Amino acid sequence: MYTQAMDTMGKEGAAEAPKTLRSAEELALQVRFDERIDAGAFIEAKDWMPENYRKTLTRQISQHAHSEIVGMLPEGNWISRAPTLKRKAILLAKVQDEGGHGLYLYAAAETLGSSRDQLLDALHTGKAKYSSIFNYPTLTWADVGVIGWLVDGAAIMNQVPICRCSYAPYARAMVRICREESFHQRQGYDALLTMMRDGTDAQRAMVQDAVNRWWWPSIMMFGPPDDQSPNSAQSMRWGIKRISNDDLRQKFIDATVPQAEVLGVSLPDPDLKWNEARGHHDHGPIDWAEFWRVVGGDGPCNRDRLATRVRAWEDGAWVREAALAHARKQAERDAAAQGRAA
Repeated sequence: MYTQAMDTMGKEGAAEAPKTLRSAEELALQVRFDERIDAGAFIEAKDWMPENYRKTLTRQISQHAHSEIVGMLPEGNWISRAPTLKRKAILLAKVQDEGGHGLYLYAAAETLGSSRDQLLDALHTGKAKYSSIFNYPTLTWADVGVIGWLVDGAAIMNQVPICRCSYAPYARAMVRICREESFHQRQGYDALLTMMRDGTDAQRAMVQDAVNRWWWPSIMMFGPPDDQSPNSAQSMRWGIKRISNDDLRQKFIDATVPQAEVLGVSLPDPDLKWNEARGHHDHGPIDWAEFWRVVGGDGPCNRDRLATRVRAWEDGAWVREAALAHARKQAERDAAAQGRAA
């Protein structure tokens, strides 16, 4: 998943302490809210919710939306260079899907009281984050396949539990997003399988090189270790998050190792091995210094990604202005028609 916001808050500033309840009415609302959370019920946009619950959701959903939009850039770079018309059509459809995911998620975030302009301004000014994974370059066509296999695979592992998120608009958006991400993961794996089975030695080497570069950033996608994620416990208490970072990371590694064996690629971790006693794969140490460096804005492509998004926003100003002008004229025509009918 592309939602690291709740886990990176600790480096950017602790979450605000909840406000002291000021009235019996607010206390009753809090009790009712807690009862619904404990019962596994959904919270709708018009329901009462604690302010910190609202802020946490806004931060997470908007960061998820930003990640979908910024995530279009690494693969969009390869649309014009895809090796076949079939692969170009698949990639074009996938990038379009990611734009749609951003739309669903921005709409869900707006139900919490923030406008689209506010959300995008936070991204463009660097106040809001997006997933660290998109700050790495796509150097070859094999990177596109590896993004589908590893990055979207990690996203699915992280996003499926959000279909049961306590905030209903977010959960509903995730149902469709997860279906489409599952397709993205399969198309990426298929592209790699074709290169490994039918490709040249150079193409197979290209795939292995891409796996070597994307493996560690992919397992960092799940966020820092649980003992370094101070906000996860509260998010799990609220039902926003269902599975801890470390458990999700372990599930992803366990699922990916056999897929790598089928592909015929090796994963760049000499410590990766099956632990019979645990019933899971052990893995080597993760370079969390790199993770925080990229999250903090010093990754290979941080500046380029943000500059590209800001430029796209500015270049699209005339479209937004035209749409608003058309809406105003339509409203005026409708009002005039109603006046004549009266």
